[in-house]
Amino acid sequence: MVSKVNSAVSQVEVTKDRDGQRLDNFLAARLKGVPRSVIYRVIRTGQVRVNGGRAKPATRLKSGDMVRIPPATVRGNQTGDIPPAVMHLLKSSICYEDDGVMVIDKPAGMAVHGGSGLSWGVIDAVRKLRPHLHVDLVHRLDRETSGCMLLALNGDALKYLGAQMQDNSIEKRYLCLLDGQLQQDLVEVQEPIGKFERSGQRFMRVDPGGKPAHTTFRLLQTFAGYSFAEAQLHTGRTHQIRVHANHLGLPLAGDKLYSPSSRQKFWKARGLKRIFLHAHQVSFLSMKGHEQMVSCPLPNDLSDLLENLE
Repeated sequence: MVSKVNSAVSQVEVTKDRDGQRLDNFLAARLKGVPRSVIYRVIRTGQVRVNGGRAKPATRLKSGDMVRIPPATVRGNQTGDIPPAVMHLLKSSICYEDDGVMVIDKPAGMAVHGGSGLSWGVIDAVRKLRPHLHVDLVHRLDRETSGCMLLALNGDALKYLGAQMQDNSIEKRYLCLLDGQLQQDLVEVQEPIGKFERSGQRFMRVDPGGKPAHTTFRLLQTFAGYSFAEAQLHTGRTHQIRVHANHLGLPLAGDKLYSPSSRQKFWKARGLKRIFLHAHQVSFLSMKGHEQMVSCPLPNDLSDLLENLE
């Protein structure tokens, strides 16, 4: 069944509780059930306008802005059939919550957003768990990445945390397994990252014309030919840890995008079914102004693999 979510072009004023929200998230909240792929397309093609001009998905809206929203359709009930087991899992995965902030230990294999064939994502489930709140993402994790994901529970928190994201003051640390030996205990990678396409697929790579990116790798444990490390992000580029690790010649174990197919088969044979990347710690300033650090332990699939490497 095809139904209209927005049957005609509308002009919507951004309210104070949405001040600082990304344009794509603003539209997702207004166009419930419309796939992200459709939202990105209408932004990219200029059908969405902010104060009469074109904008990008990451554009931060201000109170009083006028957003032009085109008609949109959705097939069936896109977000109504989230399995009860998933709702229970995500409810039990909340590892921190206050009046304005939630940190959830996102399971691997679960997409943040619906779209591209997926009828729902983590954000849809959390909104069902907290239907009386304005839940929005502060940052994202790739589908196969597990661990700490920060969400805002109201407009003030979104603006406050969004400002911290923009000035890179939210500290994010990941645990990863590098396919090779890290030569020093501490390695700084400061290489710009840009986009490129190959055979119709979009990748990221170190590119002198790209955006500045900075990652710190700290060696935690060595194995015969592998390095268990912590990666700290100082910037937030797409696939940043994966690209910088690959730049070192040490792709992440199980990375299906940036590692050679022979290594993918190697790790699959050892029981690794996804990329070895886990967001284990996030630190931010709470709404009350004190530093809050939240940790999410390494999940069993990854800890078991490490034990088998010893």
